[in-house]
Amino acid sequence: MSKVQRESNQAFYEDVVRDVVEDFSRRQMERAQIEKQWELNLNYLSGNQYCEISSNGEVEETEKYYFWQSRNAYNHIAPVVDIRISKLTRNCPVFSVRAQGGEEADVKSAKLASALLKSAYSRVNANDVIAKATMWSEVCGSAFYYVGWNGDGGKYLGNYEDTPVYEGDILLEAVSPFEIFPDSTCAENLSKCASVIRARAVRIEDVESKYGVSLKGGDVSVFSLKMISNNTFTNSSNVLHDGTVLIERYERPTVEYPNGRYIAVAENKILYYGELPYVNGVEGRRDLPFIQQNSIDKAGSFFGSSIIERLIPVQRAYNAVKNRKQEFLNRLTMGVVSVEDGSVDVDDLAEDGLSPGKIVVYRQGTRPPSLIGTGHIPSELIYEEERLLNEFILISGVSEFSRTSNVDSNISSGVALQLLVEQEEARMNATGESLKRAVKEIAKHMIRVFKQFATDTRLLRVAGESGKVELYYFTSSDLSSDDVELDTENGLVYTPAQKKNAVYELIGAGILKDDTGKMTKRTKAKLLEILGFGSIDNALDLEGLHVGKAEKENISGFIEDVEIDEYDDHEIHVQEHTRYLLSVESEGVRKDPIKKERAISHIRAHRRAIIGE
Repeated sequence: MSKVQRESNQAFYEDVVRDVVEDFSRRQMERAQIEKQWELNLNYLSGNQYCEISSNGEVEETEKYYFWQSRNAYNHIAPVVDIRISKLTRNCPVFSVRAQGGEEADVKSAKLASALLKSAYSRVNANDVIAKATMWSEVCGSAFYYVGWNGDGGKYLGNYEDTPVYEGDILLEAVSPFEIFPDSTCAENLSKCASVIRARAVRIEDVESKYGVSLKGGDVSVFSLKMISNNTFTNSSNVLHDGTVLIERYERPTVEYPNGRYIAVAENKILYYGELPYVNGVEGRRDLPFIQQNSIDKAGSFFGSSIIERLIPVQRAYNAVKNRKQEFLNRLTMGVVSVEDGSVDVDDLAEDGLSPGKIVVYRQGTRPPSLIGTGHIPSELIYEEERLLNEFILISGVSEFSRTSNVDSNISSGVALQLLVEQEEARMNATGESLKRAVKEIAKHMIRVFKQFATDTRLLRVAGESGKVELYYFTSSDLSSDDVELDTENGLVYTPAQKKNAVYELIGAGILKDDTGKMTKRTKAKLLEILGFGSIDNALDLEGLHVGKAEKENISGFIEDVEIDEYDDHEIHVQEHTRYLLSVESEGVRKDPIKKERAISHIRAHRRAIIGE
């Protein structure tokens, strides 16, 4: 490269860095007010409930009006948020991928993608990531997921030039809203944004390891994302030492940049400049690697709203009422002492008060000290406390039954209690649907990213339906379908207890019995699995083995004649082979006359064994 070319590239990259830094500063200013609300929410959640956003835009603690005022915080926000997070994350998602067509290859591809998702969710601890993101969305109103590729993940393959080489694996991260800066806070979701900046405090060794660029580093404020000078005092819990501010701008594809752009900058240095790294959009397009999850959607705003924002005024009023009651009780128990001027040693009385057994010496001819009566606690305070507790329930949608397991004395029937629970769940249904949409998008991104990077033949080991281990050898070309569906319903609609009750009702109604009025062994095994007893050591374990043997025979595709065994449970085998021949999976067998005849002959042999021929 000539000197002119190097200088030209250097000037270009300097312009890019300047543009990214200025763009980041502008987005920071636009989001500043929203960010302060998040900080206020975090303070109230942690119990620091005597702070507010001041006129200069900072979160500051308010002062007491009088030195004797009680300033306790009676935190009702934390249990509300804990219950909401618990309800939203209690069900583990179960995925299935629909085949693009009826061909056998499409069906196999869909089965492979479903198995891949099941395995990937376990490897990346997806449940913990979803729980962490849900915590952020409940506190701040929005949370984000980053789905990418970890080149150092997966199985160890060996060394290349003294450097360990790995297979690579999916990377799933929960991203706090403090790290996300959209190009406009008025865009209602990620799909409306042309670009997104992710900025965060990171360790300089992590930057050097990923980008190969050495940086100076220093102390960084995690929330404000600013370098801190040595003589500046700040809260050490919010400071990253030996760190730097990493700014990453992701730009969607345009006419000028058909594959979009990804630019990484730190300390006014260019770390990376290139196209978007992941082919994670529809129809093989590159797109932003982020997925958004909102607690409460806010019209005309990119970021959602948190239930904490609605509860803060009620929490302030409740704290005020409880503290006034506490001060009143202090006056009742300790009292306000009245003394005649010059009659006693006031300093001694102020130090000990009128303690039991205390000898009070007062001047002869004067009135002895006495307590001023304060009467009873005003009924208005008691009524206001009860009204505010009801407002917590009204605004949050979390009833007293969920928080304390106490039922109102007016509720005496199970139907009324069920209606109460259903109403509570309905209040959170919109939040649950947002979580469900985010989880589906995560699954789609996982399949697309895996298809992009898993180019060599891989071995996937996953537990099958019957508990046996299934093995898949595949390459990226085998992943042709990403039409993901959730097999599990929204956990807010059907709780585990409700599902079990529904199963018991179906059993009682006799719907699960066959024409002879009996329940088949296969049905019993499935019901025990649904009820959570699929792995217990009982007689039905044997039926599971028979089902597994029949499924293995089905997978063989009847390429050769399959002989029955004397120890087979012929009824289970007939059911499993018949189910297989009626399903889309057996299309290749049914179209081949020879294979079809082998399958039918095998079923006939089982039936003859049943009648004893």
